[in-house]
Amino acid sequence: MSKIRVALIEDHDLTRVGIRTALQQRDTIEVVGDAANATDGLKLLQSSKPDVAIVDIGLPDFDGIELTQKFKKSIAESDPDTKVLILTFQDNEEEVLAAFAAGADSYCMKDISFDQLLDVVKVTHEGNSWIDPAIARIVLKQARTKESAPEEPKPEGKRVTIKAAEPEFTHIIETYPLTERELEVLELIVQGYSNAAIAEKLYITVGTVKTHVRNILNKLCADDRTQAAVLALRSGLVG
Repeated sequence: MSKIRVALIEDHDLTRVGIRTALQQRDTIEVVGDAANATDGLKLLQSSKPDVAIVDIGLPDFDGIELTQKFKKSIAESDPDTKVLILTFQDNEEEVLAAFAAGADSYCMKDISFDQLLDVVKVTHEGNSWIDPAIARIVLKQARTKESAPEEPKPEGKRVTIKAAEPEFTHIIETYPLTERELEVLELIVQGYSNAAIAEKLYITVGTVKTHVRNILNKLCADDRTQAAVLALRSGLVG
């Protein structure tokens, strides 16, 4: 039976060493490498193409969600088998949903035991998504909301009008509408504000701004902030 090839990206030295040691003690697992930041982690994943990538969400240069998104996008055409397991201390709804939107396959809290983490690696490798019970309620809540929400017209004050947009773009907006907060962030992006300036203006953290920006790019199918701003102006999302 072939071993499960695992790569580990974790910035906390003790945590990284502990997880790596626990993995190496299992005959069924081969650790192909580890990295302490997202930049090196992305290079590691692209070069080694492991079966499972264990990725910390809180990396120093850019976060694990962005790393997952970049990695999945870079190998999309090669039909990779790499599964991504996100590790985090956060059970924030936006972070959880953003992780899965970026292409994560499993998501668990860092207080998980080593034995259970090893089981999660196996489950993820087999092609099944594993969601930590502490955050499963978030995903279930989101799914139930989409299934049960009645089709009601938006209040006039919050309606988003699409003007002169391509049919495909109109469909995207109707399928994945931006939230009121995302529209606020998008408008500030169009005005040229940085993430730090947006955070200060809206009284939220820079991390929260990054999550909103990531969700906006995903929903608009935009590659970067500039493209999102152009699409927003052309479609009438912002004036």
